[in-house]
Amino acid sequence: MVVIDYGAGNLRSVVKALEHVEAAVTLTDDPCEVRGADRVILPGQGHFGQCMTRLETSGLGDAVREFVASDRPFLGVCVGMQLLFAESEEARGRTGFGFIPGVVRKIRTEQPLPHVGWNEVVFTGSAADDPLLDGLADAASRYFYHVHSYAAHEVPDEDVLGWCEYDDRFATLVGRDNVRGVQFHPEKSQEDGLRLLGNFLRL
Repeated sequence: MVVIDYGAGNLRSVVKALEHVEAAVTLTDDPCEVRGADRVILPGQGHFGQCMTRLETSGLGDAVREFVASDRPFLGVCVGMQLLFAESEEARGRTGFGFIPGVVRKIRTEQPLPHVGWNEVVFTGSAADDPLLDGLADAASRYFYHVHSYAAHEVPDEDVLGWCEYDDRFATLVGRDNVRGVQFHPEKSQEDGLRLLGNFLRL
C-alpha cells in the first residue's frame, strides 16, 4: 500500500489510520514506488491547482496515470478525490486527471465555508454492490467527517456511490472501474472510516 506524499498537508493521520487496520504502508514521493504498488491512496489538502502542479512537476502525475491504467485499486481522498475530475472552479485552466466525468465547483450555500464537520452520506443503489462499502452500505446512510469548500457536481449517476448535502447536494463518494474517491476524511471518521479503509485493503 502506497500513500502519495506530494507536500499536500500532514499525512500522518492517514498513515496511522491505515496502520490501525493493519496495512503495510509506504509514504512516498517516488514515482517508481507508485508504479510498483499493489494499491494507492492519493490524499489532498489545499488548492486544486497547486496540488495538481506538484504532482505533474514531480513526475507523480504520470505515475498515477500509469497505475490507474493498470487496473489496480486507487483511492482519492478530499482534494485527492477532486483531482480525479478534469476541472475545478478553484483553478480554471488547470487540468485534473479526468478519470471520472464531472466538475468540481464551490459549494453553493449561505452557510459558512469551509463545510466542516460530520454530515450524512446517503448511499446510492450502486453502493450496496461495491466492496469498498461492505458493512457500510447495509444502512441507508452514515455520517462521515468533511472539511472542504469545493465539491464534485455533474457526476454521472452510475459513478456516484454516496451523496451529501450542505444546502447544495454534491457527490461525496464516487467510483468507476478501479478508481474510488471520497470527499470526506475516512481517517477522521472513526469506526466507519476505518471500516472503509480496511475494505480498500481487500479490493
